Amino acid sequence: MNGWAVVAAGGVVLGYGALSRRLSTTVLSGPLVFMLVGLAIGPLGLDLLDRAKDPEVTRTLLESALVLLLFADAAKIRTQDLRREEFLPLRLLAVGLPATMTLGWLVAWPLLPGLGVWELALAAVILAPTDAALGQQAFSNKQVPPLVRGGLTVESGLNDGLALPFFVLALAAAGEGHGHPGVAETFVRALLLSGAIGVAAGWSGASLLRWSLARGWSSSDWRQFLVLVVPVIAYVLCAMGEGSGFIGAWVAGLAFGIHLRHTPADLGIPPPDSDPAQSTRFTERLGLLLASLSFLVFGAVILGPALQHLTWRPLVYALLSLTVIRMLPVTLALANTGLRPASVAYIGWFGPRGLASLVFGLLALEEHLPGETLLSEVIAVTVGLSIILHGASAPVLGDRYGAWFTRTLRTEPNLRENALAQHDGPR
Repeated sequence: MNGWAVVAAGGVVLGYGALSRRLSTTVLSGPLVFMLVGLAIGPLGLDLLDRAKDPEVTRTLLESALVLLLFADAAKIRTQDLRREEFLPLRLLAVGLPATMTLGWLVAWPLLPGLGVWELALAAVILAPTDAALGQQAFSNKQVPPLVRGGLTVESGLNDGLALPFFVLALAAAGEGHGHPGVAETFVRALLLSGAIGVAAGWSGASLLRWSLARGWSSSDWRQFLVLVVPVIAYVLCAMGEGSGFIGAWVAGLAFGIHLRHTPADLGIPPPDSDPAQSTRFTERLGLLLASLSFLVFGAVILGPALQHLTWRPLVYALLSLTVIRMLPVTLALANTGLRPASVAYIGWFGPRGLASLVFGLLALEEHLPGETLLSEVIAVTVGLSIILHGASAPVLGDRYGAWFTRTLRTEPNLRENALAQHDGPR
């Protein structure tokens, strides 16, 4: 890897770290800043970073970031979150996510004629998961009702993991006949085997942590390292078994969180230590740093080359993916819930595409499918537009929607969006 590319990456981390709080209220989101720097040092700019020269750097960085975030997000999810947020995350995940994949598949047929049936399905599945990091200001704005904020947060924490089985099966179907494992073998290895490994790794990691905490034998610093290696072990074991390391890491996070959270009272472990959100803090922070650097690499080696040969079809599909393909399923999922059109539109718009789509797309490209060039362009343009549009609109729309909610609540105290106001607080 070019030394100047490392210097540029370090420089943008320093700069954004120094200005992050100030920039958080502007249209310059973190992913946007890193992507623009990536474009500047890539083939369209200074040509300091090239995927052809450093293919492993791109893959290792993106996959490492996703593994850590999949684990951390899954570990933090509680079943009571699904009940607390009432209907919202369940409807978005059970109805909205499958509908988004289906509609994305149907819309891709006339727009992307260079792709086969299963490659079209891959495009739809890859672009279905959302990324909270790209619309963080919209998710965390305290003016937005907690029902909406919490629902979007839970959705983005689970939908990338829930999309994984659809992705690996669609990828297997697309690659079948081209020397790749079939759907049946993929189902056994990627879903059953990887799921079992994930449960074992997560449960064992939480058991070891509980045992150590009960005896006071571990320091607070090393606890974080203990947790960090759990998704790494799960990923590597799944890879050795030719399964899906991502499914393994996500399931490990679920098992880790469930087991640690249900620590018996007689072990004498205080709540902060038995809280997976605290235990995975370092893992999550490291994942966020790697994700930010992933957007820099994305701008340099994926988006830049895609823009050099961009045609109108990927651009149109990208625009539809961020609007119609996301917003219609959300409208369907939230029908008869009592939410106002403004809330449905807000939830529908903030379905940004980010890291999960990039990694899924990278894995698909490594299979060398017949339509890989067009598929790469579609994914790159969609994620690039999402970084720009969702990042720029988050502070503005968050404030405007919050102001609407405040005004409406004065005259309608029983507003459906206000259902969880009494529970609002740090999440």
